[in-house]
This record gives sequence, structure tokens and C-alpha cells, in this order.
Amino acid sequence: MDGAANPGSSAAGRAWGFVDAGEVAPALNMAFDEALLLQAAEVGVPVLRWYGWASPAATFGYFQKYAEIETWTRIRPLLRRPTGGGLVPHLADWTYAFAVPPGHPWYALRAPESYERMHRWLERAFQECGVPTEVATCCEPTGPGQCFLGWEKFDLLHGGRKIAGAAQRRNQSGLLIQGSIQPVPGAVDRAGYASALRTVAGRDWQVEWETKPASVWEVQARELAATRYEDDGYHRRR
Repeated sequence: MDGAANPGSSAAGRAWGFVDAGEVAPALNMAFDEALLLQAAEVGVPVLRWYGWASPAATFGYFQKYAEIETWTRIRPLLRRPTGGGLVPHLADWTYAFAVPPGHPWYALRAPESYERMHRWLERAFQECGVPTEVATCCEPTGPGQCFLGWEKFDLLHGGRKIAGAAQRRNQSGLLIQGSIQPVPGAVDRAGYASALRTVAGRDWQVEWETKPASVWEVQARELAATRYEDDGYHRRR
């Protein structure tokens, strides 16, 4: 536990949803994550979406300037996320989105507390897999605007380098956390780590996991992809 109220408890019970989306086209990944946020209140329980990338891409924070970001990487497509944060290349990383409905204890946390809780969860999952990691107690901001150059307080470190970071967005629909994990070579595979995340939440927070089909969010996600995330003008708008 991280010392805060048990995030597995709420008026809606301890059931959380899990979506293993597999490898998805870049624009559709961002669209699905936004759909998770938009439907968080309606779904009513926290949902963890675990996914990969059908092709290389890079994402950047909602408030960053495209003209600046495009000079930092040659990876395309270059997509604006629905959350904040910095530039993240998606080449071999593991990615997730975690959506929390209003009224859930996690939703009430301040942003730094929410960020720490997420990375404490990741840390314990790595521990479950026998991989030592630590949550940063301070920062080394050597790469402003670029997520994996240097690190900020509460980022996850392994062997003196950052291996996990995240960005958040909170509104009346709910809370969305989007995160990227750089795998530790030879330590644990993607499926094994996803299993460890669920094991830790079940043990520490008494979460009962329910596998949910992507179809719950698919109609809205495909509409968002077509009208927003597949439109280069949207990403260049600021």
C-alpha cells in the first residue's frame, strides 16, 4: 500500500475492468484512450487498457507546440495525446491507459499523489517479477519536454535510468492516466508484466478484475480517430 486510502474501495465495489487491446494503429490508440475518459462516468469502474503499437509512432503532450516537437524526433506519425506530459517515442515500449470515474477515491487525489500511486503500483508489479526498481524521490530534468531524458519526482527508475513515466488529465468525465514503460531486457515479457499488475492490485487493494471487450469504446474511438487523431491538422493546431 502507498499510505493513502485504498483505491480499490468505492460505492461501486472493487471490480475493475481490464482491456488487453493488443497492437493497435497509432491514431486509434489515442482515440481509444480519449474514449476511455469520455465514458469513465458511464462505465462506473476503473479500467486499465494495456496495449501496443501496430507501427512506430511518437506522442506528445496536449499543450506542447507541434513546431517545436517535430524538430526533436523523426518518428512519424507524431500525435497529440489527450493528456499532458512530454514527447514519447513508441517503438518497443509497453503502454497503458487507466481511466477512473468521478466519485472513486483515486479521482479525488491531487495530481502528484495520483502520479505517485500509479508508479508505486508499477514498482510493486516489477518487484512481483523479481525486477528491482525505485520511485524517484527527486528530479533530474535533463530533457525538458522529452519524457525519457532525465526524470521527474515519482518517475520509475531502474539501474539509474527512467523506465516509466505518465501523464494525466482530469475533468468532469473522470481521470485518465496514460503511461509508457521501457521494458527491462530479459527480465519479464509484456504479458507477464500485465499479469503482475493485476496480481498486485488484487492482493494490495482487493481489486476483482473483469475482462472487458474493446467494443465497449470502439464506436466512439473510431469516430474520434476519423475526426481528430487521423487529421494532421489537429496535431499541428498549436
